[in-house]
Amino acid sequence: MTTETLIREQTAMPEADLPSVMAEIGRRARDAATALALATSASRTVGLRNAADAMRSQATEILAANSRDLAEAEHQGVSPALRDRLALDPNRLEAIAAGLEAIAALPDPVGHVLCEWTRPNGLAIKRVSVPLGVIGIIYESRPNVTADAGGLALKSGNAAILRGGSESFYSSRALVAALVDGLRAANLPEAAIQLVPTRDRAAVGLMLGMSEHIDVIVPRGGRSLIERVQEESRIPVIAHLEGICHTYVDGAADPGMARAIVRNAKMRRVSICGATETLLIDRRAAADQLPAILADLREAGCELRGDAAARAIDPVVLPATEEDWRTEYLDAILSVRVVDGVAEAIAHINHYGSHHTDAIVTEDEDAADRFQHEVDSAIVLVNASTQFADGGEFGMGAEIGISTQRLPPRGPVGAEQLTTYKYLVRGSGQVRP
Repeated sequence: MTTETLIREQTAMPEADLPSVMAEIGRRARDAATALALATSASRTVGLRNAADAMRSQATEILAANSRDLAEAEHQGVSPALRDRLALDPNRLEAIAAGLEAIAALPDPVGHVLCEWTRPNGLAIKRVSVPLGVIGIIYESRPNVTADAGGLALKSGNAAILRGGSESFYSSRALVAALVDGLRAANLPEAAIQLVPTRDRAAVGLMLGMSEHIDVIVPRGGRSLIERVQEESRIPVIAHLEGICHTYVDGAADPGMARAIVRNAKMRRVSICGATETLLIDRRAAADQLPAILADLREAGCELRGDAAARAIDPVVLPATEEDWRTEYLDAILSVRVVDGVAEAIAHINHYGSHHTDAIVTEDEDAADRFQHEVDSAIVLVNASTQFADGGEFGMGAEIGISTQRLPPRGPVGAEQLTTYKYLVRGSGQVRP
């Protein structure tokens, strides 16, 4: 049965058949993972490049599917910011295809000798990178995650079961069809990249219990999704929590740099997880620098909510509540707080942040070093926008998400982070006394 036939049949299935369909997806993924683990690096690279070509040749179909998703989202009252996360256009689709080519060009993360040593008894031991196996990826809204996740799984020799958001259902189907064309052209198993063919949320619960088929779950979305996965999953989880990101403008910040970084960090794309949600500014710089920073943001269409000190400087700023400091807006809204130096900025971030991405703007090297050392986040930047929190910008080609957990992998999860390792031991007849 071809993948296209399976998708058509599964999409039309009665809800009562969902458990059997998910079990079949799992079985096919496990078989595909076994084959991929033995596939050559060259064949996986060919698969990725062919998938990129398929995305370009099928652009009309993919964009039409995306238009269908966008029309449904608008009808359902989805906010403009979230519709922006969902939207594809020729430039964004080309970026997705180019991202697959960038993944293809990366060094193969599989089969690396991570370290090796010889014991006094002559045993030669190597630790070698290997694929994780089958990765279940649960995500919301953004159709580019479909291509990124499928591409990174293929590069790292893993099979992928993708459960995209209901808002991007048709876009994801079209993108997976192109990915499968790439697999087929490289003589790789088509079931290496499968999309859960229903919007029924029961499919998520079934995935979280498929421990015999899935080796790791990667959830990417809002707090409610992450909490559900962490509470219900019987499978190890690589968690991508919300991005409550901060930019702190220190008293020693260059004013022009601070204005440029804050505006970009908030307003370049408000709907991505690396967008700054809270601006912190040193009291020493607030009177001189905050008016111009806030004027830039307001000109760009940003709603501003601030504490009493910020509102004393700019009375047009709306009052912030305690909840604002804990909110990932994913919209043109920014909370603003005046703090007493780097120590209070660090304390605020570690208390209210999501351990995702935070930045300091300063010319003071001691303040920069302290900020990077003491802020407990996966990505900590100095004099750069939080919008650089992206696997592509880190040279990884793409990412499945930004892991906010403390256990590895932490930060952008690319192809290398989707591998584990095993030990290869060679002896010459040794027996243990």
